[in-house]
Amino acid sequence: MIIVPIKEGENIEKALKKLKRKFEKTGVVRELRARKQFTKPSVIARQKRLKAIYVQHLRQMELDK
Repeated sequence: MIIVPIKEGENIEKALKKLKRKFEKTGVVRELRARKQFTKPSVIARQKRLKAIYVQHLRQMELDK
């Protein structure tokens, strides 16, 4: 449960912004999207490996400049 303390006379929009920020930090939406569809562990590992290769390539290109 997310609790957002509101000060006396605080703008409701500011309080909503705080709530949204706290909600994003918990990662609930990200987890719901991930649970929507099952991804095989081998596919996850392949994606991680490809991302690592891509990042390494970007860093190498940056060093070569």
